[in-house]
Amino acid sequence: MPDTHGKHTPPLSVVTICRDNEATIGDVLESIRHIAGEIIAVDSGSTDRTIEICESFGVTVLRRPWAGYVGTKQIALESATLEWVLHLDSDEPVMPELAASIRALIETDDPAVAGARVRRVVWYRGRPLEHAWQPEWRTRLVRRSLVERGAARWGGLDPHDVLEVDPAAGRVVDLAGVLRHDSFETFADHLAKQAGHARTSAASLHTAGVRTNAWKLAMNPVGAFLKQIVIKQAWRDGRPGWLAAGTSAAGTLMKHMILMELTDSTPHATPAEHAAAYGSALAGRPDEESGRRRDDSAPDRSRPGAGPLEQRGTTHVNENTEQDAGPGEPQALGEIEAKSDPHTAEGTAAGGDDPQASPQNPP
Repeated sequence: MPDTHGKHTPPLSVVTICRDNEATIGDVLESIRHIAGEIIAVDSGSTDRTIEICESFGVTVLRRPWAGYVGTKQIALESATLEWVLHLDSDEPVMPELAASIRALIETDDPAVAGARVRRVVWYRGRPLEHAWQPEWRTRLVRRSLVERGAARWGGLDPHDVLEVDPAAGRVVDLAGVLRHDSFETFADHLAKQAGHARTSAASLHTAGVRTNAWKLAMNPVGAFLKQIVIKQAWRDGRPGWLAAGTSAAGTLMKHMILMELTDSTPHATPAEHAAAYGSALAGRPDEESGRRRDDSAPDRSRPGAGPLEQRGTTHVNENTEQDAGPGEPQALGEIEAKSDPHTAEGTAAGGDDPQASPQNPP
């Protein structure tokens, strides 16, 4: 249960989504129990010990059908009852320095601050990848009052979700410390997850009107690989860095292949038919190989969590560029560019189909 001993517990609700995450969720809950006033998990059909582990920590478990990444995360966000809301994926332990930064921000309670971004770093075999998929900043902490009035909500295209905050609501600051991302044990696992993310992402992009061609199919994977090795300097992470670049290229290739096939084989199919054919989260059910990033497209009122909000600047889908793919999402099409953000567009860093989409199960 949340730790109410020792230091005063800040008015913080921690929310997460989960399904069959027994291997990682315990570490996540342990990392924040001392700063959380309440912890809420939205579970979409776990069959392992996930719910048992959550309940052992005093977590409030809400059983809800899978509504896609954006929709399910919005359900979790709206379930919070305390003044501040922190979203964590079920494979993201909070490191001590970040926990201290979260506590300090809440206790300072600057009225000009609407929320905060955290730096997420992928861990592989006990150590961080300091260059591959970096830097990756994601908005994860917001005031609940903004959620209540619609000024903070989840948006994006599955599986590339983004927590959007209305710029008029206040500043979004960067916190010190690291959010550890335990998204995969081996690169073989990561590659398998990317296949599921590629299906979901391709279906989402196709529904949004994005198309690919033979040139992109051939060149974008090369660009994704070189971006990691040359621009991100993933080679400095040693062999894991080269493997990260390789899985980014593979995820990009799979996404373009599926998008091309989707366009050619079902040119007149409805979005629901596309989703059913490709196991997409658009159909309202979890992808078996899920793992999760994109930042924003034109608002779609029919899509859960859709809205006109923008994360720290104007964002748009650019079908001619590649995003970093990371442990959870291959990023090939639909890179988001944050025109006014001096850092990285949220979710643009590693991991993106999480690595950085969201590579958890399905959730």
